[in-house]
Amino acid sequence: MIETFASLLPQGLSMLAASVLIVTSFAASFITVAFGIGGGAVMLTVMATLVPPAALIATHGVIQLGSNLGRAAMTFGHIHWPAIPAFAAGSLIGAGLGGAVVVNLPPAWVQIGVGAFVIWSVLAKPPRIVRDWPLMIGAISSFLTMFFGATGLFVATFTKSQGLARHAYVATHATLMTVQHGIKTLAFGVLGFAFADWGPLIVALILAGLAGTFVGKSVLNRIDDRRFAWALNAILILLSVRLIYAGLRALTGQA
Repeated sequence: MIETFASLLPQGLSMLAASVLIVTSFAASFITVAFGIGGGAVMLTVMATLVPPAALIATHGVIQLGSNLGRAAMTFGHIHWPAIPAFAAGSLIGAGLGGAVVVNLPPAWVQIGVGAFVIWSVLAKPPRIVRDWPLMIGAISSFLTMFFGATGLFVATFTKSQGLARHAYVATHATLMTVQHGIKTLAFGVLGFAFADWGPLIVALILAGLAGTFVGKSVLNRIDDRRFAWALNAILILLSVRLIYAGLRALTGQA
């Protein structure tokens, strides 16, 4: 069976690399469910070292689509539905604009900007524009995700601003990201990305992510809302600092 799976991997990707990605997908989903955020960034970071750049954003998007869809299904009863429609409409606009842009945005400035914005939103009261303008948040984050990949950190500022309990936060954020990654995957398909070449590996990564979601949910059930909020804020700040650091290193030519 291992030999068969290895033969179905994309050209140039070893079985060792695929195994690392599968383990990472499990861990990333566990982190996201248990602590509210972080798994998408972890997955993108590892994939960036193993997956060809031309395939990175598209494959990361469809893997995150599967992981978030499973997470939303497992927490379906807790979804805060009023947050979804306007965000979805904005995501359509943002992905359409992103797909039409030929020149790539400078990743370093995107990293610094997103990191600084998230830290500000955590340490200060979330600005009303974040809480009350889901269409704009959907448009901006979906535009950026076409180039940058993991914008769950940015979307988390909107989800957090809704003042939800931990289960509702996880369920709603997963639904928002399902919408965003679904639209992004459709956009890359229209642009001609060959998802079929990555099909078997994508399926394996999604299944590993679902297993991580199941285990992470047991941790979520055991912690209270206060500890969840503390852990979420701590992870948001740490990931934001990492983004800013990576962006500054790129700008100074040290990346």
